[in-house]
Amino acid sequence: MVEEAVRIALENNFEIQLAKNNLSIDRNGVSLGNAGLLPKVEATVTDNNNVQNLSQVRSDGSFVELSNAKNNALGYGVGLDLVLFDGFAMFARYEQLKQLQDLGETELNQAILDRVGDVLNTYYELVQQKQERAALDTTLIISQQRVQLAENRFTIGRASKLEVLNAQVDLNTDRVLLSRQKELYANTKTRLNQFLARDTQTDFTVIDAMVVDESLSIQELQTLAKERNPELMAQLINKRIAELELKRVRAARYPTIIGSTGYSFNETESSLGFTTSSSANGFNYGFSASVNVFDGFNQKRNENIAKIQIDNTAISIEQQTQALQAQLEMAYQTYLTNVSLIEVEGNNETIAKENLDITLEKFEIGTIPALEFRTAQLNYINAKVRFSEATYEAKLSEIFLKQLSGNLAL
Repeated sequence: MVEEAVRIALENNFEIQLAKNNLSIDRNGVSLGNAGLLPKVEATVTDNNNVQNLSQVRSDGSFVELSNAKNNALGYGVGLDLVLFDGFAMFARYEQLKQLQDLGETELNQAILDRVGDVLNTYYELVQQKQERAALDTTLIISQQRVQLAENRFTIGRASKLEVLNAQVDLNTDRVLLSRQKELYANTKTRLNQFLARDTQTDFTVIDAMVVDESLSIQELQTLAKERNPELMAQLINKRIAELELKRVRAARYPTIIGSTGYSFNETESSLGFTTSSSANGFNYGFSASVNVFDGFNQKRNENIAKIQIDNTAISIEQQTQALQAQLEMAYQTYLTNVSLIEVEGNNETIAKENLDITLEKFEIGTIPALEFRTAQLNYINAKVRFSEATYEAKLSEIFLKQLSGNLAL
């Protein structure tokens, strides 16, 4: 069933898996720490040791000399730095990270729509090919009957050898067409298995007939597309990201204040000197502040670039909206045409079948020539194929419209 094929694709398809992993990366990126809102804590340990031969002449004229004099210094501590104020750039960055997550979800939705669309198109292509193969099977049986009838008539002297040979040629032609159709069907099955990311030799069956949803409304599709179309949603998110980027760039006009505190311990030992050992420990705290006074007009340049980026995203939204509208209108007109052709080709098939039945009866009693019978036979097979193709094209139009609206429900 087509539902099972879609389920397998959602679980296995490589591009969907990659989009899911990319979304996981975006989700992991949404954190206070990644936005700079959390303090940075760093622990350090320093241990310096040296052994030297020393000689000193002191200010009072005394002389001291010592071999293998040891000097040791040990220090360790924990320091904390926290940005207290940076013009609200941290908050803008945090909002950007959340928007990037939304963008990742939109990209995942786009990947799902694309791959599910591929699966549905290929699945119903198999259904259409299966119907065409069935039609060729039917015409092959008729051609075999024709050969048998021609041979019987030749045996009793009511037909020439030429009629038998023509019947055999037409039978071989039908066999070739059926072989080609079986090859095409097998290759399409391999392609569908590839979309499902499973063993390409996996065997399966498809349904015998397609059902086209003929109730689609252009107004409903347009409303859904404005709310759910992933490409349009991505452009709207990009505009929000650009607006937050301008906010982050403008934050550089404000001072940056960083608070710091920590605890440290230091100990030194020296074999020679006025102080042979010392130790100290305790807390420290303070803050630093900096402000951009002049940076070669880079601040103004960066703000102008950010504003242009916002304008570009607004243009992209307008462009995408118009393109989506045009796609929907053209696809819907194609959909209406294909749906109307289903009835026309269905009637043609019924007429061709009735014509074939009458022609076969007349051919069996020898009242019409073989060429007229072959014509009726080809008309029937062509009518069946056209009806199958019309239904398939209508189904493709339905799937495409639902993809554009972002609502590819089965």
